Amino acid sequence: MNSKLRSQLPILLIDDDPVVLEIHVTALESEGIENVLTLTDSRKTVQFLEANPVALIILDLMMPHVSGQELLPVLIRDFPHIPVIVMTSSEDIETAVCCIKTGAVDYLIKPVEIERLLLSVENALRVTELSQENRSLREYLLNDRLEHPAAFDAIITTSKKLRAIFKYIEVVAKSDQPILVTGETGVGKELIARAIGTLSGRKGAFVTVNAAGLDDNMFSDTLFGHKKGAFTGADQPRDGLISTAAGGTLFLDEIGDLNEASQIKLLRLIQEQEFYPVGSDVLKKTDARLIVATNRDLSSLIDSSKFRKDLYYRLCAHQIQIPPLRERREDIPALLDHFLEKASRSLNKPKPALSREVTALLSTYHFEGNVRELYAMVSDAVARYSSGLLTLDCFVGLSGNESSLAHAEQMEPSREVDEALYRLFGRFPTIKEMEDYLTASAMSLTSGNQRSAAQLLGIARQTLSKRLGIPA
Repeated sequence: MNSKLRSQLPILLIDDDPVVLEIHVTALESEGIENVLTLTDSRKTVQFLEANPVALIILDLMMPHVSGQELLPVLIRDFPHIPVIVMTSSEDIETAVCCIKTGAVDYLIKPVEIERLLLSVENALRVTELSQENRSLREYLLNDRLEHPAAFDAIITTSKKLRAIFKYIEVVAKSDQPILVTGETGVGKELIARAIGTLSGRKGAFVTVNAAGLDDNMFSDTLFGHKKGAFTGADQPRDGLISTAAGGTLFLDEIGDLNEASQIKLLRLIQEQEFYPVGSDVLKKTDARLIVATNRDLSSLIDSSKFRKDLYYRLCAHQIQIPPLRERREDIPALLDHFLEKASRSLNKPKPALSREVTALLSTYHFEGNVRELYAMVSDAVARYSSGLLTLDCFVGLSGNESSLAHAEQMEPSREVDEALYRLFGRFPTIKEMEDYLTASAMSLTSGNQRSAAQLLGIARQTLSKRLGIPA
């Protein structure tokens, strides 16, 4: 098997042969599933399931009293949420097809190879986990409440987009599958990862590793540790951070910067939940949950052969895309207030009030560095502030030169702003520019007839004449 099997609920084996049951129970327990239940009398199945929730049923077809073929449609009808694997000593293809059509997830021929059994169980458990998450996600989306809002206290937001992400996180946080967090620099990927770690319920530590700039040797030593004498200077053995994260969460940031050799080692870690410390031939196991993040486009890296496709598929079992600040501008006022408070407290200054020009400009600024850029900008402005209103003079990146203001005017418009204005003017127009444009358009549409143009504009003809500089 590639990895230890995991199941919160027990697995139920139904077979009239106690020897077969013992063999299969031993096989499952060897792969980490300690909660395995058995039944030798198929007549008790329905009553048993009504009293005991299970994750999976492994059903023998050839049994006395009530055969598996008779029992299977009952299980599919009355317990559709429980996947069923059927086993039989018959190699009849028609029987196999009939069972699959009835609703069985797999069909095994006795005597069953243990590897084949374990693979079938692993696939069925994954389907069950995804099904449960989908049901939970649907339930969350149908109501507008968070079960654990305190887990997101560190994230300042009023955005509906982020709230939807929070709901999704509450559903997948307890999953054992890796989570891929993507988004531009400064959007808050680590805060999201920490919220997942909090909600996961894991008792171990939350450990962060930044993969940027790590060559393969540094990556291996940082994650997996080394034994004494593994390389020059390795005077003492050292546990890696994957061991530090035992029972907890390992957050691997900047995953898009990993080289090919490190990607292969990470893939093995995910598949096998095992690793070798540098210089050691002693295999170690890990139960740390993995969260990875990147600001790079992994699809483009895959196309250019810089990122392994198989690793990507392993990492994106659950994927969270954090929108940039320019796509959730409703967060800017709350973030501004929070950062002003934080910077003022840090610098031991009174919290200043923002001038209208600063508020207006920041509300339409592009913020390529997102929340991190906004925080840096506000912190520096508060440091320069002395008294009165916090004006543009304190914002070095925004004030003092026309190019900064032009950048703010020519930036990509938010979705709330009419994009037609930007197509017409290339930036947000002034009121005077809008008046001139509407006046010229009205005169053009009416072939210069002032009375008709004034009616289109909703103003008096005399007012239009004044704007055109024509005597009334």
